Amino acid sequence: MEMSKKYVYKLTLSAIFVALATVLSLIKVYKLPLGGAVTLLSMLPIVMLSVMLGVKWGLGAAFVYSLAQLALDLGDVLTWGLTPASLVGTILLDYIFAFTVLGLGGLFAKKGYLGICIGSVLVMVLRFLCHFVSGIIIFDIWCEWDSVWLYSLCYNGSFMLPELILTTVAAVLLFRLPQVKKIMNQQ
Repeated sequence: MEMSKKYVYKLTLSAIFVALATVLSLIKVYKLPLGGAVTLLSMLPIVMLSVMLGVKWGLGAAFVYSLAQLALDLGDVLTWGLTPASLVGTILLDYIFAFTVLGLGGLFAKKGYLGICIGSVLVMVLRFLCHFVSGIIIFDIWCEWDSVWLYSLCYNGSFMLPELILTTVAAVLLFRLPQVKKIMNQQ
């Protein structure tokens, strides 16, 4: 494939995968009151893209996905009564950083299935850490527990642990399919 066709192919595939991830993010298994939800594998397309096209393309698509997530949730976020500094922190930690790290999913793709599994788990843990830190420094104002650390761990773990398990299992199963292997070999 010549250079410009290859670029257009990657750009088109990225747009399709970001759109798919965005649509899947709207299918919520359950949603928590202050953000966070278990979705129908909404992060899998971004992880797949990073594995298929590399971390550079994965990070670019993940950043666009983070902006889409922010746009979808901004109305809710603005009703939480956050200070301007807390609002900026929420936008950065809970959206821009938390969703952009998904683009690192292909970091270990050359290691095969093990690398895909490690990459999937890594990005989910990184996303969890973004939300965890946000819970400690921004959402501590709503914490009624003795420990804001434990509260943030439990709150964010309640949706990130199921997301981690579902996304990792789906990624490992998907990349075993012959059709996906064929696409991977064409890259």
